[in-house]
Amino acid sequence: MANLSESKFSCGSAGGVGKETFCIETNRILDSCRDRDCFENVRVYLTDLGNDIIERTNSIRTKDACITWTAINIDPVPFNRGFYSLTIRFFVKLVFEACIGPGRSQEFEGIAVVEKKVVLYGGESNVCVFRSTPDNDSFCAVPELACCTKSVPEAVVEVVDPIILSTAVLEKSACNCCCCCCVSEIPERICNSFSGCLCDGEDGERYLTVSIGIFSVVRIVRPAQYLINATEYSVPDKECLEPEVENPCRLFNNMAFPIGEFCPPDYIHTHKSGSEKHCGCQ
Repeated sequence: MANLSESKFSCGSAGGVGKETFCIETNRILDSCRDRDCFENVRVYLTDLGNDIIERTNSIRTKDACITWTAINIDPVPFNRGFYSLTIRFFVKLVFEACIGPGRSQEFEGIAVVEKKVVLYGGESNVCVFRSTPDNDSFCAVPELACCTKSVPEAVVEVVDPIILSTAVLEKSACNCCCCCCVSEIPERICNSFSGCLCDGEDGERYLTVSIGIFSVVRIVRPAQYLINATEYSVPDKECLEPEVENPCRLFNNMAFPIGEFCPPDYIHTHKSGSEKHCGCQ
């Protein structure tokens, strides 16, 4: 019977590589880009409450905005081998505040959908990847069949919280809204996060629009195998300490005073002449 320990794969035995070289599998970034996108007059889909409010007031401001979900489609570019077209759709959840009377305000929610397209290089691969699953290692397990598919690169999108540049209520007759989808195309789990049902507001005479600024980084990655130099993991010398909950004032007195929070920013050095500056009114 063969000695299994002798047949164990070793990265260090290939090409005379030393023992401190190990094989790892990770994602390799093949192409990436950064962008700042400004979407003007984006239509906001509101609940029944929000549609009723915008019919009665023009005094509305945006209190909060966050990207709650993103849909990414990746397709090969025809006649350009290795290049892929990315269609990225951002679903921006918004919280508004409207003045509905003297000394009275009302909050309501809505969602804006914006879309951008990017072309990046994703390389080529003719291999099919099959991976085992933890569900197949139990006793008397029924093996799951894995389909043979071509290796497609993965798209990764990083964004910061969107900046709301303006909020406006427009009449339908004068509305030239930016709209890339309708309410029926918004995923159900996003619609369920609102306190009411989202609707097109076709019965009303007004639309609520926002202008949104988004900073993003987009990249395409593929799995790859590498040889790296590594050392053995060492046990840390630092001991785990619990906070002194019995004496909170002592903990507070040991904190550094936040001088930077009380100093105004140095606009002379931070804003260069001719630099582009946007003010997000929220």
